[in-house]
Amino acid sequence: MSLDLRPSEALGLWHAATLEHVQVIGPDLTIRQLAILLHIYLAAPPHTVRGLAAMLGVTKPVITRALDTMGHMGLVRRVRDERDRRNVIIKRTVDGALFVERLGDIIITQAKNLKSAEAPLS
Repeated sequence: MSLDLRPSEALGLWHAATLEHVQVIGPDLTIRQLAILLHIYLAAPPHTVRGLAAMLGVTKPVITRALDTMGHMGLVRRVRDERDRRNVIIKRTVDGALFVERLGDIIITQAKNLKSAEAPLS
């Protein structure tokens, strides 16, 4: 499916999706936390603190703070890499998968609403 959106429409979609997210799903994440979470769930594992820091161009403590928050929410968990104890592997959780899936459903719904709002009346 291809969407041709003007910047104002794309921002309207983002606004509608984030507004519904906060109202329906509950725990809201910062943009950085959401980017990390989506990367963990959409990109192939394994994911490490070091790798996430490099991907975002931030320090490891920045990632650690974000993971602390998401861990308290049950969205991810951390385990020591048994092969290299210096590495921390980030694992997905069922709650995190459901969170991401609900977010995807919200975006789909809002995109359909945007598309139907633009449909010419017959």
